[in-house]
Order: sequence, then structure tokens, then C-alpha cells
Amino acid sequence: MSLIFQPMTESRPIREIAYEMLKKAIITGEIPAGERIVETEYADRLHISRTPLREALRKLERDGLVEYVMRRGVVVRAFTAEDVDQIYTIRNALEMLTLPYIIENATAEDIAGLREQLAEMDRYQAVDDVEALSPLARAFHTSLTRISGKARILRVIESQDEYIRRFSAMAIQQEDRRTAAHEEHHRLVDYIEQKDLEHFTELMRSHIERSKENCLAALAAQKQNRDLP
Repeated sequence: MSLIFQPMTESRPIREIAYEMLKKAIITGEIPAGERIVETEYADRLHISRTPLREALRKLERDGLVEYVMRRGVVVRAFTAEDVDQIYTIRNALEMLTLPYIIENATAEDIAGLREQLAEMDRYQAVDDVEALSPLARAFHTSLTRISGKARILRVIESQDEYIRRFSAMAIQQEDRRTAAHEEHHRLVDYIEQKDLEHFTELMRSHIERSKENCLAALAAQKQNRDLP
């Protein structure tokens, strides 16, 4: 396995650093579903003792990212349709709360910044570069919600961001939806500029709901491919 951790030099508690590193590696797929996390091996990789590693693993288990399996030990869980549905439902509900404040707060400078991001996305969309487009799409949505200025809501939204980045990358693989979603990004900015809360809300609701549906469809397709003989 290619995953290599660097020695830890941060001042935060070691268990917290280990938790964050492992969480990111699991969510991004660097540590794949079904992988055993052997304490001795990962303690060596992280340059820590097994005690803080165990504490990190217990926290990951509470997050539903790993599970203890009889005679196998700690194993990375695969994301289920229920996981995706719940994470998107939480994220989407919170994102909808920010919309009136985005319309209220958006300045000409904010709108110009969003259009700059869209121009960069246009270039990658034109050459069908999905790998480059996916993180830019997430960055665009982050820029949108930050205009709201609702710090507490934003902190909760951003706590789910690692999950959403991975799920969005799955959803954006579908070419027909990718083109439609990109066109919707442009229309969302138009509505912000026009201070049109009604149409902005209507489009955002359908936009993020379709993103969830496409991710669930991509997850189902992955499962079907894994189940093929």
C-alpha cells in the first residue's frame, strides 16, 4: 500500500492528529473500504504509540468510518446509500438556510469572484477534465455559502466537506448531469446578481437534490460492479 504518513510535529494532542489523518485518508479512499487497520503497522507509520492510535480508532468507529470485525480487527467500512443520504440531507438543509443571507450580503466583488471561478470551470468543462472540475465545483459552492456570513452554520457545513468532496467526485462523473450542473452554476450567480431569492432558492434546492440523487446512483453502480462475478 502506498499510503505513507510523515512524523508528527504539531502541538495538538497526538490522538487528534492521528484521527484527522486517518479520517481524511479513509474519506478520500486512500485507505480503501475493507482494509484492515493493524495497530502495530499504523502506529509505526504515524510514529506514535498504540494508545493514541486506539483512541483515534474509537472516534473513527463513532463516525461510522471503521468497525471492529470478529477475528479481523479494525476494518474500514464502505459508504452505504444510507450514509450518503444522511450526509447530503444534513448538508443540503443547512445550505438552504444560508440562501437569504447570500442574496442580502452579496456584493459586486463577490459576484465578480464567483464569475472568475466559473470562467476557470468553463475551461475544464470544455475539455471534459472531470478530475480538475470536481474540486472547483466544490470550491464554488463553498464560496457561495461563505457570502452568507453565518459563521456557526458554515462551521457545521464545512465539517461535512470532506465527505461531500468525495461524493461530489462520484456524482460529477456522469456527463449529462455534469453539463446541466455547470449551466446551473451560471444561473445561480445570475439570480444572486438580480437579487432574485425566489428563483435562486428554487434552483438551488433542485441542484443540490439532484447532486445527491446522482451520487446515490453512482454508488449503486459501483456496488453492482463489485457484485458481478
